[in-house]
Amino acid sequence: MTEKAYWVALATASGIGPRTFAALIERFGSPRAVFEASQDELTDVPRVTAEVAIQLRAADLDRIEDELYALGEENISTITLEDDDYPVNLAQIHDAPPVLFVRGAFRREDARAVAIVGTREASDWGKTAATQLARGFAERGFTVVSGLARGIDTAAHASALVSDGRTLAVLGSGIRVIHPRENLGLADTIANARGAVLSEFPPNAPPKGPALMARDRVISGLARGVVVVEAAPDSGSMDTASRARRQGRLVFAVRGGGTGTENLIRGGAPMIETEAINWDGIVAALDAWSMDAPRETSKQMPLL
Repeated sequence: MTEKAYWVALATASGIGPRTFAALIERFGSPRAVFEASQDELTDVPRVTAEVAIQLRAADLDRIEDELYALGEENISTITLEDDDYPVNLAQIHDAPPVLFVRGAFRREDARAVAIVGTREASDWGKTAATQLARGFAERGFTVVSGLARGIDTAAHASALVSDGRTLAVLGSGIRVIHPRENLGLADTIANARGAVLSEFPPNAPPKGPALMARDRVISGLARGVVVVEAAPDSGSMDTASRARRQGRLVFAVRGGGTGTENLIRGGAPMIETEAINWDGIVAALDAWSMDAPRETSKQMPLL
């Protein structure tokens, strides 16, 4: 059994989130050792219930190994936190996904990344703003990160590609489940041309609310900063901005992008004016960003 199979089996087990995964590794030393532990030893670890321990003890590791082979045949890579090609920015967040399933490839230059996010129900103004910003970032050598959703995400990915830039698409579903289906062609172009499509979830997992919310931290975690283009105050884009701040990332807001972006601006987020974008200032701030930037204390429930 390969070490990667143990990583995948543990990372995709029901009831095991990034924090519980980390606690198990701290206690036992490796994913392999977790599966060799007794039920009593497992339940000594915080948040590991008897039900979870029984599931781990009964894991079908041969099936996981077969699945990894099948993924490889589909040109889907499996990358763990131990691998050299795991994204350097993402590895620094406290709840980094232990495993990523990836179509396409990461490159070293993807560490110089910015996320562009916003509503699925984007206005024509919002799509134009996202297109303008993604083009500008791509032309200045930044990788554009977004979530492959309708609206702002789609505009950002497409504009980065048209501008000969790189883009990373973070899924809130399994790597085999592109949602919305209308973006299947866009996902193929990203994976086969200049970027990567990635997911932390089991390969066939459908898009669900908790997964879509968990995806937000990965979008911000891959980037040095997040630009919120158009958003409602209680939207997923605002959740991404909140997570970005807790991760020590920069948060920018586009003026005129709705109540959400106006709230961010009032709260101190640097404002972007689409009529006269201060590219020198934005680029300088992103290039000066450090992984040692102060984090905000999280008030959210942990990801298991």
